[in-house]
Amino acid sequence: MMKLEGALYPWRFRLVLVLLALMIGAISWRIVDLHVIDHDFLKAHGDARSVRHIPIPAHRGLITDRNGEPLAVSTPVTTLWANPKELMESREQWSRIAQVLGQEPKAFSQRIEQNAGREFIYLARGLTPEQGQAVLTHKLPGVYGIEEFRRFYPAGEVTAHVVGFTDVDDRGREGVELSFDEWLAGVPGKRQVLKDRRGRLIKDVQVARNAKPGKTLALSIDLRLQYLAHRELRNALVENGAKAGSLVIVDVKTGEVLAMANQPTYNPNNRRNLQPAAMRNRAMIDVFEPGSTVKPISMSAALETGRWKPEDKVEVYPGSLQIGRYTIKDVSRTEGPVLDLTGILINSSNVGMSKIAFDIGGEAIYDTMRKLGMGQDTGLGFPGERVGNLPNHREWRKAETATLSYGYGLSTTAIQLVHAYATLANNGQAVPLSMIRVDNVPVGAQVIPESVAKTMQGMLQQVVEAPRGVFRAKVPGYHVSGKSGTARKASVGTKGYTQNAYRSLFAGFGPSTNPRLAMVVVIDEPSKAGYFGGLVSAPVFGKVMAGALRLMNVAPDNLPTEEQQTAEAAPGKGGRI
Repeated sequence: MMKLEGALYPWRFRLVLVLLALMIGAISWRIVDLHVIDHDFLKAHGDARSVRHIPIPAHRGLITDRNGEPLAVSTPVTTLWANPKELMESREQWSRIAQVLGQEPKAFSQRIEQNAGREFIYLARGLTPEQGQAVLTHKLPGVYGIEEFRRFYPAGEVTAHVVGFTDVDDRGREGVELSFDEWLAGVPGKRQVLKDRRGRLIKDVQVARNAKPGKTLALSIDLRLQYLAHRELRNALVENGAKAGSLVIVDVKTGEVLAMANQPTYNPNNRRNLQPAAMRNRAMIDVFEPGSTVKPISMSAALETGRWKPEDKVEVYPGSLQIGRYTIKDVSRTEGPVLDLTGILINSSNVGMSKIAFDIGGEAIYDTMRKLGMGQDTGLGFPGERVGNLPNHREWRKAETATLSYGYGLSTTAIQLVHAYATLANNGQAVPLSMIRVDNVPVGAQVIPESVAKTMQGMLQQVVEAPRGVFRAKVPGYHVSGKSGTARKASVGTKGYTQNAYRSLFAGFGPSTNPRLAMVVVIDEPSKAGYFGGLVSAPVFGKVMAGALRLMNVAPDNLPTEEQQTAEAAPGKGGRI
């Protein structure tokens, strides 16, 4: 029958043979092409089913203080993950896996069933290498490990507000960790491996790309001063029953922030019960009316006009001044009906300061405050930093002029206030602030005449050392300069001030003869012995400044002479017999 059909239709038979030959030829050619000529195609598809790239973790850069002491380091940890699709095939192992992981078997089973359609879930993160290896040695089906890094902060709560912290994925979330995240973050590498269809490692082929660790960052902070500031600020809050506080120390010559302490604080290594309020870097975020601590700035404006000299007199009797429906009062009893400019600062006379402000005008005070950085961005680039508010009016009425001169009607931060005092201490040269260690000191801008700044240094020294001065701020062996301040706290959401709620402040620098360090202390809502800045904040300034000058090896400028020592030790003169 076949012969008959071939005989009857020879052309069809030949066509079929030709088609078969073409198909066999095409297949043969493709086999030769794939195996000899274009063999990369099969290799690529084979590799796609077996070759994998595993990331090589890169640790973040080290954060240190100015002397190389570590403030943030990366430690290796193990993260355990699972493939629920694989685990669904071995239910009998679930209880064992949960037991090894230290998890509840029922909760573990529910979690696997809820993610049955996925190929990846985390089981545990941030385990120590020993803990991770203890689980992986069991070679549980569907359970795998990843090498990662986690941040550890050796100084803990002492530097928490400055350094900040990272999240579980090692990304910066607060403080320096956030503001310098790109600098600190490393670049992960890649390792080429062979895996079977179940994802099990068969062979470690090669390193495709090496991991690049993050760069080291040396802060301006001196850990010794930071510990000192932290301790004394914490003690002050306990002794005065205060709500919160801040303390900032700045190098007058370089603009480096040597210490920045805040209370309350937190431990960045254990944030399970962290309260949001404890995370506030109050020195940069909290704004407040600085009160009498700005009187030296207003006084500088008066001296700069040339209309006033330190020996000029101002009548302050009877200790009050009526401006329309407002009454300006001197809180402290003054030494007499007439005070010179230094006396106004020593007695913190609002009346005397207001009369000087009326003479020079609010615009002159505003300009001086602005030049000293009040209400201006510090340039530190710290996350959440606020600039405060320095009002400028088209027409400066008496009430606005007076309140600005003695520290009300404007808002500032502790870091701005210490920068202003550092500029006064640096003979009127404003050096940019820095949270990073400065190797090449930038050239400062002369924002206040040197003669004015030096005059203010001497006047502020008398504020501390005069018989009616702020004696609690004194530092043994050193002359220091400064001004206390007490400001009522503004009400939140309404106009006016909160009843019996104050901020106690002290701002100053030392040694007075050649200033090196500037410092601001802010104590929020002291509730025990008192609330005046000279009573609450000045002692903190004195203790921290004394320790800081010695730690920095700053030479004393107020050692007693031989005659003084002899007189003090002589019988009947107060010395010991």
